Amino acid sequence: MARIVLIGGHGRVALRLERLLAARGDEVDAVIRDPAHSDEVAETGAHPVVADIETLDVDGFVELVRGHDAVVWSAGAGGGDPRRTYAVDRDAALRSMAAAELAGVRRYVMVSYFRSPDHTVPEADAFRAYAEAKAAADEHLMTMPLDWTILGPSRLTDGEGTGRIDTEASESLTVDRADAAAVAAAVLEEPVTIGRTIRFNAGATPIADAIR
Repeated sequence: MARIVLIGGHGRVALRLERLLAARGDEVDAVIRDPAHSDEVAETGAHPVVADIETLDVDGFVELVRGHDAVVWSAGAGGGDPRRTYAVDRDAALRSMAAAELAGVRRYVMVSYFRSPDHTVPEADAFRAYAEAKAAADEHLMTMPLDWTILGPSRLTDGEGTGRIDTEASESLTVDRADAAAVAAAVLEEPVTIGRTIRFNAGATPIADAIR
């Protein structure tokens, strides 16, 4: 059994991941901003922890992550306001990494997206803030003395998942959120994924084989 803190615990990938982790016997603390989401998180078998990561300082993050075996970052501002996108997807993510190091929690899994880091998005494009924020977080994580893995799923869909992915494709297509959650669960148990960025689409290779 591992103790895992999942930041962004009410996301659509996160809720699926919580069920997978709880079902295999892991203890999951799911960090959420809105206490109204507590019951939905608790139904997955995770323990809801209410905290506003946008305003939480490094010391606050240390308290959140201390005593856990791994941090999974699956939070995001959800687009729209560039200021908030940078505040959550970049700045809060960076504070969580610093906190993981300070708290001695070496394992860190970042849920990112297929094309990150991507600095080619035009300034006028609404996607620019998200792309730059995620690029900054991913690139910083690669420099940290943590046992990190970055996950780069392609465009997420709401299918039931197949348990199979493609990690060899150079083009972003689609993958079910259920499979993205299954990949996150699998890499937490697979040390060979440490220090790697794993980009993936739906595919034909069983997840356990594909991530190796």
